[in-house]
Amino acid sequence: MNAEPSCLDFALTEKIQSRHHDRQAIVYVRQSTVRQVEHNRESTRLQYALTDRACRLGWRREQITVIDDDLGRSGATTLNRPGFQRLVAEVGLGHVGMVIGIEVSRLARSCRDWHQLLEMCALFDTLIGDADGVYDPSTYNDRLLLGLKGTMSEAELHILKSRMHEGRKAKARRGELILGLPRGYVLKPSEEVALDPDEEVQRIIRLVFAVFEKRRSISGVLRYLVDHDIALPDRIRSGPEKGDVCWSRPNNTAIGDMLRHPSYAGAYVYGRSRSDGRLRLPGKPHSGRRIIGDRQKWMVLHQNALPAYIDWKTYERNQDQMAKNRARYPGVPRGGAALLSGLVSCGVCGRKMVTGYNDDGREARYSCSWEATTYGGRHCQSISARPVDARVSALVLEAISPSAIEVSLQVAEDIELERQQIHDGWKQRLERADYEIALARRRYEAVDPDNRLVARTLEKDWEAALARGQTLADDHQRTLSQQPERLTEEDKKIIRCLAEDVPSLWKATSTTARDRQTIVRIMLDRVVIQVFGERAKWPWEKAADLVGSHPASQ
Repeated sequence: MNAEPSCLDFALTEKIQSRHHDRQAIVYVRQSTVRQVEHNRESTRLQYALTDRACRLGWRREQITVIDDDLGRSGATTLNRPGFQRLVAEVGLGHVGMVIGIEVSRLARSCRDWHQLLEMCALFDTLIGDADGVYDPSTYNDRLLLGLKGTMSEAELHILKSRMHEGRKAKARRGELILGLPRGYVLKPSEEVALDPDEEVQRIIRLVFAVFEKRRSISGVLRYLVDHDIALPDRIRSGPEKGDVCWSRPNNTAIGDMLRHPSYAGAYVYGRSRSDGRLRLPGKPHSGRRIIGDRQKWMVLHQNALPAYIDWKTYERNQDQMAKNRARYPGVPRGGAALLSGLVSCGVCGRKMVTGYNDDGREARYSCSWEATTYGGRHCQSISARPVDARVSALVLEAISPSAIEVSLQVAEDIELERQQIHDGWKQRLERADYEIALARRRYEAVDPDNRLVARTLEKDWEAALARGQTLADDHQRTLSQQPERLTEEDKKIIRCLAEDVPSLWKATSTTARDRQTIVRIMLDRVVIQVFGERAKWPWEKAADLVGSHPASQ
């Protein structure tokens, strides 16, 4: 690009008047990315050289202001561009006689932002100059030419983006585009995706999926991690500590992202999210992305392309369970007194019946009040939960009695497996603490003892590592003291005897309401209740195609 003035000097006496010289000239400097700033230095130098051109056009050196706050920022929007916002503000205050840029695309790549600047310049009698000439936005011909330049600048950006996006999609179709890996994965120097080499990281990732298999809800996984003081691992993405393992408090969002991410099932995915302008937050141009649940709409899906923590069937089962946990589905057991909470539908209108409690939560009722609460109409129906729960309990016990012994033995194995998982986790955490103590000690012993400025700092680091290790050891002992005792052969014998008398086990105080609700959800998908005077009938789905009729007090 030719940086020497062409028709600028010719336009000196024609468009630039003394009233313009009385105000300041602003030289606007911008590069789109940090990489351009670092490597395309000639373009930056040419833009800074525009100050000499402003001097030749009649402005004194002290009247020239260089705005370079937007170096390394895209011109597609005014968000996060303090330099452009400052420029518009100065023009609006009437402080600017002329705005100079190497070309229109340096000022704005959006027609909306460009025409806003033109309106301001025309209103406050501010000229615009570039490598081709000087323009007065208040005149029709110059305004038309500037408008065309702005349109071409925006179209050029669209073409560049389209070309890069098509190249990105082509690489994604081959499964070679790696934009970001979820926690538990690393990218090798050979550009291959691998499981995190840290055994503790792998163990915790697998533990999250194992706990979800048992508890079947994100909140259940979160409670388990919090109760056992387990943090979620990840790798630092940037900065001087890039690649190091970091630990963060577990939260619902992080756990949900893990359970929904198909990479953990060994799938390569691209185009799983879409940008929704309605959800975009002010000042955050990359916000507003929405995950698409329908896998048919994903742009690229290659199964068995990555190392996996779970298989694809488990992933699909997890998605189905999380979908059922939403409000319009039965969800997971909540532990209330009502056995069928979340499973009951109204036989009159077909909507889900809500569960209400009175007498301090001891008495429950199933009610359909959607019409009343939404439109002020009448209540469909309401029935005490006690007779319905009693009848359903009897039928469920009748169905599960033959398999009770096998279930009891499986429960015993699950208890031992969970105990071993907790033990393995503490073992790895203690090993990591011992390593950090040994590392701090070696650093302290390697320093010159006379260099007290460094030795004191390393000594404090060593003491801090020792304190963390002692705290972790104390926590481990406290956890061990809270663990239930191991099942002896006598305990297992008692469990087998109890399994032969399922009704007694069902009514035992050690069996919680949540346990009963979990069993019912395995047996039933839905219970439809319809009240007829003093009697009610309730068909249910999944366990058997039966219709029961039972006297019920309303």
